[in-house]
Amino acid sequence: MENGNPLPHRNIDASPAASDCALQAALHDYARRWPAEAGCVDDFLVLLADHDDPFMRERLAGHFTASAWLVDRGGTRILLTHHRKLGLWLQLGGHADGDRDLARAALREAEEESGLAGLRVVPGIFDLDRHRIPEHKGVPAHWHHDVRYVVRAGDDENFVVSHESHTLAWRDIASLARDEGADASLRRMAVKWLEHPASA
Repeated sequence: MENGNPLPHRNIDASPAASDCALQAALHDYARRWPAEAGCVDDFLVLLADHDDPFMRERLAGHFTASAWLVDRGGTRILLTHHRKLGLWLQLGGHADGDRDLARAALREAEEESGLAGLRVVPGIFDLDRHRIPEHKGVPAHWHHDVRYVVRAGDDENFVVSHESHTLAWRDIASLARDEGADASLRRMAVKWLEHPASA
């Protein structure tokens, strides 16, 4: 469906060029909707144009990841993971692992990490975040260029904790926006959601 309504998960393989053009258009649309973040968008566009595949985790100069702002049916709560590797409360998400459709990758990560059925991804990028991942088990520190999408839960909210998480929890978005101890990008997304729910 169009006009910001959730789309069902689709397993459609587009050509790399078509997928890259779609992501480029989505990034330009994001810059239009969030002009204060235009500088951040430029970093993502530069990465997208790199000939060394930026959708693979092996590219340690930096690569794309995909995340899900997974909200409940009412849009008042977000499902967070207490990330096993990083030890932080974060949104669900992970590596693209070669999938150039980052909305699809975000939906896949949300399904795998939550165990929830009936999830739907909303068209359009919700948030962008470039952050440094520390060295871990021999993998050098590197940059994640995280592209984030709104994912809507269905009727089933009974999540299953995967091996990637210590635990999961539904969190009130308004409370998260006020929580000074929360991850800064989580708070930013919470504020963005509360102030612009129709455009999210």
